[in-house]
Amino acid sequence: MPVSLVTGGAGFIGAHVTNELVKAGHTVVVLDDLSGGFQENVNPAAIFIKGSITDADLVQSLFNEHKFDYVYHLAAYAAEGLSHFIKRFNYNNNLIGSVILINEAVKHKVKCFVFTSSIAVYGAAEPPMTEDTIPVPEDPYGIAKFAVEQDLRCTHEMFGLNYIIFRPHNVYGEYQNLGDRYRNVVGIFMNQLMQGKPLTVFGDGSQTRAFSYIGDVAPYIANSVNVPEAYNQVFNVGADREFTVSELAQTTMQAMGINGELRHLPARNEVMHAHADHSKIKTVFKTSESVSLLKGLTLMAAWAKQSGIRKSSKFSNIEITEKLPSVWLED
Repeated sequence: MPVSLVTGGAGFIGAHVTNELVKAGHTVVVLDDLSGGFQENVNPAAIFIKGSITDADLVQSLFNEHKFDYVYHLAAYAAEGLSHFIKRFNYNNNLIGSVILINEAVKHKVKCFVFTSSIAVYGAAEPPMTEDTIPVPEDPYGIAKFAVEQDLRCTHEMFGLNYIIFRPHNVYGEYQNLGDRYRNVVGIFMNQLMQGKPLTVFGDGSQTRAFSYIGDVAPYIANSVNVPEAYNQVFNVGADREFTVSELAQTTMQAMGINGELRHLPARNEVMHAHADHSKIKTVFKTSESVSLLKGLTLMAAWAKQSGIRKSSKFSNIEITEKLPSVWLED
């Protein structure tokens, strides 16, 4: 029975990957500091450890105790827009924490290190981005993700650690943190609708993204270690069809069965159009047709209504306040 570490397993994507691994017969250890996830998301069959990937002593003790075959590294503070204003926190959590894990994976001869990167590494490249598109990230979050990708590449060349890198994009679904005001636009919209508030849209809403249902992402990440052709490769993963943020807002209202209005905020510094090509993953993996936006949102809406309204919490340690969107300061 394989033994796998899932970092961020109380969070959104990590909880789904944990479920898939448990179904596949893995012994799963979840490491999560609960800064963005919830313990109730963790599969009861998994061993839950509350702690941070930046705690090198804790990470070392877990590797010593459990002799992991595989590492699934999903822990990150993934607020892409906010990362401009929390640079130190971003790099400490998303880069240094990753390196601590990679060091232990090398020392303990882990069979494969699966890393969830992001479409953010591409920055403002012309869509659809392919895995051969030269990454030029436009925010510290994307920079950190690409740095970890590069470290995994050179670690493989130096020490032989196998890796698989996934670049998902705009993933939504059950377990998403509805109370996070800085990221996950679908969760923000649903939380606002349940409170009778207008949906906040930066700019005119013409930004385009390929919003991806979690069921079209997590199974591929979990099963990847069983696909030899995937080793030491990078894969885009997610939906093929892009929508504007305004279209997303209207479809979210339809899925929730709640009519709302849009509140347009000043445009922020973000990539306007981002979606990826998935030819590579379709060639290497056995993929199925992706879930439509309305169906995926309807599945998430049922869960969101059952979960209820989440209080929107503020990030407590903003490092730079210049140009910080004012909506992020509201109570």
